[in-house]
Amino acid sequence: MSASSVVTTDHVAPRERAPVWREWIWKQFGGLESDLYGDTTFDGHMASSQAGEVILTRLEANRHRVVRTQDMARASEGAYLKIVAPMRGRAGVAQLGRQAWVSPGAWTIYDTTGCYAVDNPERVEHLIVMLPKAQIMERGLHLDTLMARCLGGSSGIARVALTTMRSTYQELPHMSADAARGAGDLIAQLVRLSLIELSGQETAQTQREVLKDRIRGYIALNLADPALSVERIAHALNCSKRHLHNAFAGDDDTLASHILRLRLEACTRELRQAGPQARAITDIALSWGFNNLSHFSRVFREHSGCSPSEYRSSVGMGAPRLTH
Repeated sequence: MSASSVVTTDHVAPRERAPVWREWIWKQFGGLESDLYGDTTFDGHMASSQAGEVILTRLEANRHRVVRTQDMARASEGAYLKIVAPMRGRAGVAQLGRQAWVSPGAWTIYDTTGCYAVDNPERVEHLIVMLPKAQIMERGLHLDTLMARCLGGSSGIARVALTTMRSTYQELPHMSADAARGAGDLIAQLVRLSLIELSGQETAQTQREVLKDRIRGYIALNLADPALSVERIAHALNCSKRHLHNAFAGDDDTLASHILRLRLEACTRELRQAGPQARAITDIALSWGFNNLSHFSRVFREHSGCSPSEYRSSVGMGAPRLTH
């Protein structure tokens, strides 16, 4: 059985949780700054185990984000590639001018020897996997072009890698040290094969996923802008509106419904805020790109089954979740 460690804020005084969590994140992941989007309440849990040289951490926490600057990266002793694979919620990883948003069923990878940022804009449960960079290096494989790219876990070798990471974490307590080391080596091999496949694919499907990552990244950065539109995204990304719509073809969301859903999720998070930090419903709607309050109220009711004011009043009794 591999050595494991667990940390939780359950037994930490509420006002001490934020600084304690920041210290834990700094120590666990080798030098990272973190913040809580200005929230004053927080709870989080981390449980880590090792499979040979591979470190697997299950993290469950309220919304937060982490940043590694270039100075932090230079001061770090270890060279790792880090994977975030959401089990609940989503994560946005930014590195080398790209941003990849991943949800359950997908994963992304980034290099701890460079600067990066990870946004977790809602409560999340992630599997985080750290692999020694040397285990992934492959002749002819240009890692820089593969960082902060979305690897779909719905099919192919990327799915096998995701399934293996999850099952390894679950079964580590029942493994011998030799078995755990072998499982870690297998994870590294599957991740390397996933990156080789991603590097070598120049199919329409891969190009579509790359464009979708760019679209999602642009939307995430401009979600609060009421002028955000298909035309504006097409102009910013230097592609046609047809290509934008094709990138979302076959998904549950159209491009427009994707933007609307993200805005509603952002408004819903703010409506859960209570006390002096709570903002007026009109201010929340306007700050997330809705320039018409009646339109906001109508689409909110369509998605949640109640009005924004009814939703806010229900928070103390257990807020309902948005329906899709």
